[in-house]
Amino acid sequence: MTSTSLGQSFEPPPPPPPPAGHGLLEGKVVVVTAAAGTGIGSATARRCLEEGASVVVSDAHERRLAETVAQLIDEIDDSQRVHSLVCDVRDEAQVEVLFDGSIDRYGRIDVAVHNAGLGGTVPLTEMTDEQWSTVLDITLTGTFRCTRAALRRMLPTGSGAIVNNASVLGWRAQPGQAHYAAAKAGVMALTRCAAAEAAPSGVRVNAVSPSLAEHPFLNRAIPDEDLAVLRRRELFGRGAETWEVANVIVFLASDYSSYMSGEVISVSSQHP
Repeated sequence: MTSTSLGQSFEPPPPPPPPAGHGLLEGKVVVVTAAAGTGIGSATARRCLEEGASVVVSDAHERRLAETVAQLIDEIDDSQRVHSLVCDVRDEAQVEVLFDGSIDRYGRIDVAVHNAGLGGTVPLTEMTDEQWSTVLDITLTGTFRCTRAALRRMLPTGSGAIVNNASVLGWRAQPGQAHYAAAKAGVMALTRCAAAEAAPSGVRVNAVSPSLAEHPFLNRAIPDEDLAVLRRRELFGRGAETWEVANVIVFLASDYSSYMSGEVISVSSQHP
């Protein structure tokens, strides 16, 4: 049970079914980082495929990536539109290989979705330099490395769209999340600055900012009792399905958002 702002209790409604594809990314080539497993990355890869794109999925976890690719190919029954490359976004050389390998496979890159991030709950007074640096390196600097690599390849072509994954914690405070919140606020600033530099060449850079996206491994980073509190803050009384976040990413990747750049879209039903 959850409650409204008037204190009324209600049973959260179930999420709606995912919408059918409408060819929003027909013929486009999309690169998605951190796409293994069951989170926003794999949901984004799936939605892009359903919208007609060819997708290069990447992750640092080779086994999980192979399992995800096999599942995606089975779902669309087309091995030609799915390609995978292992990439740890902490390693600039691997990032370069990812983007070069994507072009080698499909001839170009139209969309880059940068989803890699690392969280965790640690009080600031107990946070070590290593914990801080690891989260910043993956979540912010990794996004920087990928955005830089994508721009280097998109700017000369005069087209392309980049979508970075931020978080509402870039705007809102939450105990134990200083490293993650700082990194995600940095992703927002990076997105806006990159958009300003890319606009003269016709390349767009935007970000999504989810509040709470549900997936089976979420409680590895957030304790169950904290998840319950976060769900109650949402107007629907539940977190977003990962495909609901992916839908907004698809919109930003598509020509339907052709005038949008430097924007950070909140994917949230959160209330104060």
